[in-house]
Amino acid sequence: MELKLNKPICFFDLETTGIDIGKDRIVEISIFKVFPNGNKESKTWLVNPTIPIPAVTTAVHGITNEKVANEPTFNELAPQVYNMIKDSDLAGFNSDRFDIPLLAEELLRAGVDFDMKNKVSVDVQTIFHKKEERTLGAALKFYCGKGLENAHSAEADTMATYEILLAQLDRYPDLENDIKSLSEFSTRKKNADFAGMISFDKDGNEIFSFGKHKGTKVETVLESEPGYFSWIQNADFPLYTKKVLTAIKLRKMNTKN
Repeated sequence: MELKLNKPICFFDLETTGIDIGKDRIVEISIFKVFPNGNKESKTWLVNPTIPIPAVTTAVHGITNEKVANEPTFNELAPQVYNMIKDSDLAGFNSDRFDIPLLAEELLRAGVDFDMKNKVSVDVQTIFHKKEERTLGAALKFYCGKGLENAHSAEADTMATYEILLAQLDRYPDLENDIKSLSEFSTRKKNADFAGMISFDKDGNEIFSFGKHKGTKVETVLESEPGYFSWIQNADFPLYTKKVLTAIKLRKMNTKN
C-alpha cells in the first residue's frame, strides 16, 4: 500500500524539554516527507532548546543538556524546518494534540507566520485508538509485526508512524486512502486554535472554551468587553491562540467597515 497524495505530506516527531505546549522547547525534530510521485526525503535535527532539559525528561528520550549544547537553536533552524513543511500536509502520532501545537509555538516565536489554513493533519494515534486502543510500540508490533527499537528517538518514532499508517490502510478497507479523509477520521474535536481554548458551536461560530466566557461567541465578547482581548494578549496564553483571536478581531473590524 502506498499513500495516494495530491500534495506532499510530512510525517514528523518532536522530542522536547517537557509537555507544556506554551513553555517547553524542542530538543530534536525529525521530518519524513513523502511526495505524490513517490519520492521521499528525510531530515533530523538536534536542537539547543536554550532552557535546561529536566533529568526526568532526559530519562525518557536520552537527550542531555551536554548533547545539545553546541547544536543550533530552533530560531536558527526555523527557516529550514518551515521550508520543508510549508507545501505539505502534516502527520504524526498524537500530533494534533502535541507535536503540531508545540511546533506552531516554536515557529511563531521564531517569527515564522505558521498556520494550518491550507493544510490538513492526519493523527495516526487517533486512527489507532479508534481501531485498537494501544501505544506507538504496541501499534508497530500489532500492525507491522516488529518491535520499536530506539523508542523516543524522534527519527525512530517518525518512521514507525509512517509504517503504521501504511499498514492501517492495508488492514482497514473502510479507511479511504486519501489524506483529507484520513484527516477527518483522525480528528477528535475541531478547534479554532491548537490549545482548544477557542472552539466552534453547532453553527460554526468561534466560541471561548474556558473561563468566564466559556460557550460565548468570541465576536460577542470582543464587542461587549474589549479589555478581554488585551488581557489574553498580555497573559501567558499560547501564541497561536493569540494569533487566532487577533484574526477574529480583525475580521470583525473589516466586517463593520
